[in-house]
Amino acid sequence: MIGVVVPAHEEEEVIGACLQSLRRAACCPGLKGEQVMMIVSLDSCTDATGTIARGMGATTVDVRARNVGKARAHGAQVALDAGARWLAFTDADSTVASDWFTVQLAQGTDAVCGTVTVQDWGSYDECLRQQHHETYTDRDGHRHVHGANLGVSAHAYRLAGGFRPLKSSEDVDLVRSLHNSGASISWTAAPRVVTSARRNFRAPGGFGAALERVALTHAATPMQGAS
Repeated sequence: MIGVVVPAHEEEEVIGACLQSLRRAACCPGLKGEQVMMIVSLDSCTDATGTIARGMGATTVDVRARNVGKARAHGAQVALDAGARWLAFTDADSTVASDWFTVQLAQGTDAVCGTVTVQDWGSYDECLRQQHHETYTDRDGHRHVHGANLGVSAHAYRLAGGFRPLKSSEDVDLVRSLHNSGASISWTAAPRVVTSARRNFRAPGGFGAALERVALTHAATPMQGAS
């Protein structure tokens, strides 16, 4: 069985699209009927995120911590207790490709670090979009770590000690622990995930926060020739 964990804090507007994409991926012929357990870690949610998730067949667990590391770890433990052999992780504001699980497993490694794509840049200007496209490595051999596109075997996850209770960069910390424990890691662009560029991001050190920092730096840089 495969367990997929989605941490969520007040995500009623986007959780439906995320889970719908996971349901499609769970039906991929390449899985040969293997069960996929969807787990949404409701971290201090007061909106309809949980109701929507349960209505779409997900298992929900309550975590009142405002801590994405704890949310991912709690969801992962539920999957492990249910017998999952592989753990996949994405974010509530992301959607995965229909072959996402299959492609992760096809790498044949202990862990898989994938890339992300942004389709809707919202209020960000063209300069930031262009800079991102020029500096982001969306190909095999990259060294990006995204909680929105991450997979790990149950054995390797346990050996590495799992997610630590970090408010951000919990994914980077886990991958570092996986490396230190001797796990084989695939740095691949094959498993596709589309994520958002929303400015009301949840993790202070995540992808959304990184985009905002770049945008602020760009805005503060005087134009050439300006007084």
